[in-house]
Amino acid sequence: MVLTAKIYKTEKSKNQSLLTQPSRKCTFNYDLCQALLSANIPLNKLSNDCFRNFLEKYTNKNIPVESTLRKSYVAQCYEETINNIKKYCENQKLWISIDETTDVEGRYIANVIIGMLEIGCPGKIFLLHTEALEKANHTSIAKLLDKALHLLWPRGIKYDNILLFLSDAAPYMVKAGKGIKIMYSKMEHVTCLAHGLHRVAEEVRKYFPKVDQLISNVKKIFLKCPARIQFFREKAPNISLPPQPVLTRWGTWLSAANYYCEHYETLKEIILGLNREDSISIEKAQDLMEDCDLKSDLIYIYSNFGTLSDSITKLETFGLSLQHSIKIVQNVENKIQQAENRVINFRALVITNPKNCLKVVPI
Repeated sequence: MVLTAKIYKTEKSKNQSLLTQPSRKCTFNYDLCQALLSANIPLNKLSNDCFRNFLEKYTNKNIPVESTLRKSYVAQCYEETINNIKKYCENQKLWISIDETTDVEGRYIANVIIGMLEIGCPGKIFLLHTEALEKANHTSIAKLLDKALHLLWPRGIKYDNILLFLSDAAPYMVKAGKGIKIMYSKMEHVTCLAHGLHRVAEEVRKYFPKVDQLISNVKKIFLKCPARIQFFREKAPNISLPPQPVLTRWGTWLSAANYYCEHYETLKEIILGLNREDSISIEKAQDLMEDCDLKSDLIYIYSNFGTLSDSITKLETFGLSLQHSIKIVQNVENKIQQAENRVINFRALVITNPKNCLKVVPI
């Protein structure tokens, strides 16, 4: 009995020691987690049987489940990434950008991006921090910047190393930039030029309500209606369907106006060929197509503002030099200043203020 009790205690102590020892992390699991995160592949893809079987077949490894990677390896990948960013940016002059958007649940999600200021070439860019904000205002943006830079410099923020702050032209971002400059004395706040051109495009849309109504109603005509889409393709097999602009996507409304100008006669024939009694959208679109001023408005927009959407796309190009960016804005400004007032008493001037913010001044 005594010997049996001793053996039981010995086995129990061994089991307890095995349970209390920290589990050794697998190098393969870490590399797999890092590869999936770097390639922007969701970890839940590992639950796909075909994908798991493929990995197991060609790696001869036991593929972990999603929860294993999430609990044991994601934090390690994050720490290593932050450490790499710290090494790159240790003694570099940096620019920083903050942008806020809303996710599918309506939360305010803000991203902090930093980049190195190099001479003659674009420097490396990193996503430093992402956070859900309770409110999107100048106070929350200032706190977010401070928190993100403490991740980069935990022993103390190097205020003189931040030379440029880039944001959109939202009022709370402009107010945040003014407040932040108190601490970052060498920093300049510059608002996005592409966002400025988008505001010009929105101003153009406001002055052409008939074109705006046409684009909106034609969009509704062909939305989720296979019979009308088939009718369109039969009448115009070599033309794409009318674009469906989204106001939050910069320049898409002007691109749609250019489309209607280029294919006006064909589109007019198709729209007038639809049954007027089918929907209110068809009725409104047909009435607009019969308006003699509509075609003149489309030609005016195409001739004087048609290059705005392309200019916005060019300004969004990665690695674009400052010289080319300024040249694009100057070309847009010259084009708009040359616009003749044949359709309406309206003219827009693109003015670059000392802070590189764009604004529209109708005269």
